[in-house]
Amino acid sequence: MGLDDVRRLRVMVAGVRGAQLVERVLPAPLPRVWRVMGDLEGGFGEFQPDMRSVRVLRRDGDRVEAVARSRYGPRAHLRGVLRPGWCWLQSRFLIIGMAAVDEDGQTRVALTGGVRVPGRAALVPFGARRELEEAMTRLTARVI
Repeated sequence: MGLDDVRRLRVMVAGVRGAQLVERVLPAPLPRVWRVMGDLEGGFGEFQPDMRSVRVLRRDGDRVEAVARSRYGPRAHLRGVLRPGWCWLQSRFLIIGMAAVDEDGQTRVALTGGVRVPGRAALVPFGARRELEEAMTRLTARVI
């Protein structure tokens, strides 16, 4: 059995010290859930508690470059991969990871992310779980 995108995100999180993973099965089909999650300039900012805005600068296939602005002021120049069911974006100071897979007509969603320790595979753990839980609650409200 191969790795689906949620399992792949679990592996990625296991390799980043301080990273948290929040996972939930939402009672909504994958296309509806991913329409919100994968819409970086729209739906994504509405369910992520600390995002004010995201602007996609460039796309080349599944490669994406974007600028995210926090509600608290800082901005991040993100680079990574965005494709249906999978998103991994990082900047010098931020990591965002999202995955979603179909589970018998419902959708298993996994979220990770946080403030990155520059030059290391580590996240600052303070408040990360709370923010991820809040993001999952907001996402759930948007798709069901």
